[in-house]
Amino acid sequence: MTTPTLRTEPELVGNVDDLVANAGVAALVQGVQVAIFHLPQHGLFGLGNFDPFSEAAVLSRGVVGDVEGEPVVASPVYKQHFSLHTGRCVEDPRIRVPVYEVELRGEQVFVGGIRAASAA
Repeated sequence: MTTPTLRTEPELVGNVDDLVANAGVAALVQGVQVAIFHLPQHGLFGLGNFDPFSEAAVLSRGVVGDVEGEPVVASPVYKQHFSLHTGRCVEDPRIRVPVYEVELRGEQVFVGGIRAASAA
């Protein structure tokens, strides 16, 4: 599967008040579904919303937690864990999801280009 690419110029997707602490929301950015996670202790993270195991756009609905100190999201379908930093699947390191730049400017949330691409 090819990794969707975004222009490098960050796009406004909403306000920080639109996000739920310790959970994910999906945003459509330039036609690409991005799962945005707000972890107050760690910051904002963006992953491709597509779960490569279930082949469904569901990662934004996953459970946020950590595995050995690494912030992760567990897919709500088959429960694989994906690193919020690298997109790497904890259970199968050969599988990754795209990681997108997410930044907070004042109260506004922006999503930019890919920080780490999938390598399956």
